Amino acid sequence: MSSSSPAFPDAAALLAPRCLDDLLLYRLARAARTGGGMATRLVEGGFGITRREWGMVAMLAQTGEITPSALSDCLSLDRVRTSRGLRSLVEKQLVERRRDDEDRREVHVRLSAAGLQLFNELFPRIAELNTGLLDGLPAGHVEIFLQCLRRLEQRGSALSAQGVVPEKADRRSGGTRHRWPKRGA
Repeated sequence: MSSSSPAFPDAAALLAPRCLDDLLLYRLARAARTGGGMATRLVEGGFGITRREWGMVAMLAQTGEITPSALSDCLSLDRVRTSRGLRSLVEKQLVERRRDDEDRREVHVRLSAAGLQLFNELFPRIAELNTGLLDGLPAGHVEIFLQCLRRLEQRGSALSAQGVVPEKADRRSGGTRHRWPKRGA
């Protein structure tokens, strides 16, 4: 196996993929991993929280007090992962929970003073990492990139709403980590 970089596809290869390197989703994931690894090291190694927890802290800084369900929707996370992340952030005293005065069943979450301080220290470093990644692109290309990203998100939402992938993930029973699904059985 070669240690050199995989071949970078051209437009024709993306439109008619013949190998892994030609797949759009693979290339997007690869690009995200290169910058994402640095962000993970920063938030985990420098600040003691996970990337998912960082997303929650940043969203709470942006939205203020919110219900866990609304936070889950904002971050496009399932409610179980949101609940686990919030529980961890409460234990770390970065997030506070408050019961709704009118509906005692409803809970609201917000950043604590320590959570806000963490956000104020970490956000500039994450922002610097993001702008550092974009520094490699000419200014006009950044706008084109954003237009393409917006269209890809819209197209992904449309395809998902159309149900182009009818299969369902079975995460409640551990998915394929615990068993290999038998097709047609």
